Amino acid sequence: MLSLLFQVFLTNTASHFEGGTMLKTTKNSLVLMLIALLLLAPLGTAVTAAEKSLREGEEKSGKMVADLLLVRPAGIVATILGGAVFILGSPFSALGGNIKETYEQLLVAPARYTFVRPLGDI
Repeated sequence: MLSLLFQVFLTNTASHFEGGTMLKTTKNSLVLMLIALLLLAPLGTAVTAAEKSLREGEEKSGKMVADLLLVRPAGIVATILGGAVFILGSPFSALGGNIKETYEQLLVAPARYTFVRPLGDI
């Protein structure tokens, strides 16, 4: 569309080299091109926004799949292993006075990461 307008502009200016006719034709052609650009500009931004939204949707769905198939099972394993380490280390934690902190770090944090957070929030 714009190339067609540019060709019309060049054709009109090349054929009218007489007095004020060239200036009038050039002015009309420039006004026509400016109107076309102003009408087409929102279409370009709308297409760009739609492409960006589509890419973000694909990225989010990919994160959800990865979270469901890889991260959640790893979180379940981490919760189980953390519970086993907590049971084995609880006598030492009790002697050190930090059993609550050990419980939070080894059992609650992996369980919260696995079961509480939204899917795809990696």
